[in-house]
Amino acid sequence: MLELLGISWLEAGAVALATIGMYLALVVLVRVLGQRMLSGMSSYDLAAVIAFGGIIARAALGESPRLGGGIVAIVTLVLLQALSGVIRRSTFGARLVVNRPVLLMAGPRVLEKNMGRCHVSHPELNSRLRLAGVSHPDQVGAVVFEPSGALSVIRSGQSIDEGVFDGVIGAEELGRPGQADRSGSI
Repeated sequence: MLELLGISWLEAGAVALATIGMYLALVVLVRVLGQRMLSGMSSYDLAAVIAFGGIIARAALGESPRLGGGIVAIVTLVLLQALSGVIRRSTFGARLVVNRPVLLMAGPRVLEKNMGRCHVSHPELNSRLRLAGVSHPDQVGAVVFEPSGALSVIRSGQSIDEGVFDGVIGAEELGRPGQADRSGSI
């Protein structure tokens, strides 16, 4: 019975290394594929996430999972999350792991290149516009694909603080070079 609970120091090290490897592989995949991978999930996306979790767990815990191995894997993941939070707070680290927001609509105009870059379909965009109460493209001031994978809809005619679009890829499409004009509105 005790064999099912405990693991050796060597096995604990192997579990920690495998967990770190799988974590880094997933971070790289998310970075390469973009934040779209994490946005609103369909049932197919949910199935993929469950499969990812199973693959990661199997790779981290090995052939015969034990309670000790599970604890080592969880502690390793928590420490990696804490470390990634520290890394994201640095300028260099933020550039490495945080995706920048991307402008998808400038007023009523859909920016097709940015839609493709973010892997956002027109039905997904239209769904988000409906959720925001937009019934006509002329009611759109901007739509931004956020680092979290969410779509932010800003209605036309709203006064906007000058820093809101700083760092947004494609902000120049709003008629300003990455910054709001000095009046504070777009």
